Amino acid sequence: MKYERALTGVLREKLSNPTSVIHVLVGPRQVGKTTIARQVEEAVDIPCVYATADSPVPLDSAWLETQWRRAQTLCTSQKSPVILILDELQKVRGWSETLKLLWDSRRPASDIRVLVLGSSALLMQEGLTESLTGRFFLHRCTHWSFSECRDAFEWSVEEWIYFGGYPGASAFIENETFWKRYVVDSLIETVLARDVLHMVKVTKPALLRHLFALSATFPSQIVSYNKMLGQLQEAGNTTTLANYLRLLESAFLVSGLELFSRGTRRKRGSSPKLVLWNNALVNALSTHDFESAIADSVWWGRLVENAVGAHLLNGLNSVEYSVTYWREGHHEVDFIIARGRDVWAVEVKSGRSCKATGLDQFRQRYPGARMLLVGSQGVPLDEFFERQASDWLR
Repeated sequence: MKYERALTGVLREKLSNPTSVIHVLVGPRQVGKTTIARQVEEAVDIPCVYATADSPVPLDSAWLETQWRRAQTLCTSQKSPVILILDELQKVRGWSETLKLLWDSRRPASDIRVLVLGSSALLMQEGLTESLTGRFFLHRCTHWSFSECRDAFEWSVEEWIYFGGYPGASAFIENETFWKRYVVDSLIETVLARDVLHMVKVTKPALLRHLFALSATFPSQIVSYNKMLGQLQEAGNTTTLANYLRLLESAFLVSGLELFSRGTRRKRGSSPKLVLWNNALVNALSTHDFESAIADSVWWGRLVENAVGAHLLNGLNSVEYSVTYWREGHHEVDFIIARGRDVWAVEVKSGRSCKATGLDQFRQRYPGARMLLVGSQGVPLDEFFERQASDWLR
């Protein structure tokens, strides 16, 4: 399958011309970051040096200096610009300080254009803001959208809602047993074991795994920390659970959305609404198959709502937008999006859900908020998912 995501063209254009910044591509595992880099490498008429730090052996600054030396030597011998592609760079100890030193000490005659790839938002952001301020441009490579899976694999919106957006898993959907095993072994376990546990000091790794599994059983549901404590062994306290949720978010797995409150400080101790960034993470651990998931109206409603939440999280820059939920008494709104003074209330209707809407109550509380109904009686699901999330907020 030969398919190019939009980012391929963007990076091809940026790296084909002289650039004054380091280009950084951040996103989840197995969504095509390396493929994009390789497609750029094939498309540009410039020598490239590709190296990956995705190694079980810890690497240090010497590895990074070696790759820079390779690019510099090629630049001199070929007398041309060179693109240096560094994959999974966040796994190199001291990578940001070393890259800053190398970047700032470039020879005037050397035109080395750097593309850095990373699958940990937390570690990449720490390194970029601490050492490389003003020296980088960040590109976000998200989970595959419905329109991409439709164009690449001819999926229906129902298939995308169930199977999620991992391109590598698409080859296994005809045999759901194999599909589930692939997602669990090649995606979930790899991310937890290599991108989280090896990158950050986690005192209770078993708890982290159990918290992820618990989140997958409650997609798009509000679960109190006390309820989590009751269902997880050796859970410790709510602070530990909140920290572990943030770690899972940094790996693009699960977000614990906070309770929206305008005009008052938002309480971080509020019960989080669990949203998984890709529905494949939910269904790979579920006992449902595709047919039974559609037949179960309650479960399908959760999958639809989680897919909407994931679409918002993947598509909206967290620096510019915040995604939360609202609940007051028995009234609830599925998602609240805020940008500055602008507020949008998003309610999801799967077509079979009978829950009462909280949109009217929210509008009374926040008269300036704009409303968006997704699903039955609102924007059709395929129409909502085929457009970027930000398009609906204009």
